[in-house]
Amino acid sequence: MAPGNTLQPIPVRDERSLFTLVENRSAYTLDACELNVFETHEAAKGVNLAFGYWVLTSMLRGKKVMHLFDKPGFDYFPGESIIVPPNELMKIDFPEAEKQNPTQCIALAISAEQIQSTIQLLNEQHPKAEAGEEWQVNEQYFHLANNVELADIINRLIRISINDHSREKDILANLALRELLVRLMQTQARQFFENNYKSLANSHRFGHIIQYIKENITSKIDVDKLSDKACMSRASFFRKFKEEFGFTPADYILKERIRLAKEYLRNPLNSVTQTCYMAGFQNLNYFIRAFKNKVGTTPKVFQQKTAGLGNLC
Repeated sequence: MAPGNTLQPIPVRDERSLFTLVENRSAYTLDACELNVFETHEAAKGVNLAFGYWVLTSMLRGKKVMHLFDKPGFDYFPGESIIVPPNELMKIDFPEAEKQNPTQCIALAISAEQIQSTIQLLNEQHPKAEAGEEWQVNEQYFHLANNVELADIINRLIRISINDHSREKDILANLALRELLVRLMQTQARQFFENNYKSLANSHRFGHIIQYIKENITSKIDVDKLSDKACMSRASFFRKFKEEFGFTPADYILKERIRLAKEYLRNPLNSVTQTCYMAGFQNLNYFIRAFKNKVGTTPKVFQQKTAGLGNLC
């Protein structure tokens, strides 16, 4: 899994204040959710954990190996989150945890009522573009890389749960929790369409649009004409696309071109100028600015750091 956006760290507790060195738990309870902070200060294997509610876990420090849904174990790092249904057993290994390098994660237990009311609100006020489709938390896409929006709202919920002592704390948490659920479902939708757009291209308008964008990413794409291909009005298309995925069609095109540019830059024989036009950009200065804004470094510096490393970067 590609690295995601990491969360703001929570101070690690002094070992003298811990009840246990393996999955020591600190809990912060609110009306509609409970934030749990788990710390492990020594290596361990086969630690079982389950909740009676839907739970979103996010890594803050260290590394875990997670075993879920009878699937092979997978590495779990900061920048990633997992959504797990009620009573699902998580079996966890801590191969690298130690006093100087503790493992830390949060587990946000969310009431079923909060999830149901949010889904009902979305289905009533923001129905999906395709008739018969409904908003849902998809168990199939449980392991996620944090995008900026998801990381921001998780950070906000952590701050509210731990640091906010105002009378409005539960109101603020409920609002943030509703946004978190929307961001979660949008993130799952992105992953679903990225994995299945080819099979959906003839049956789902957004599957068709994503396939068209990917197949024409190196050419000039008229964003305004995408609505015609989706058989929707321009206003409805842009609104529904952003509701579904959390970004605009133009944002998605830029993201795809940046992804393609990174692939080209890993080849030291490709210049920045060549990469710019091969990835579908029309202006070199815009490409450099957009790349730095999204990646955090210039194309040239990225190439110097990653050329020849292939998919490791």
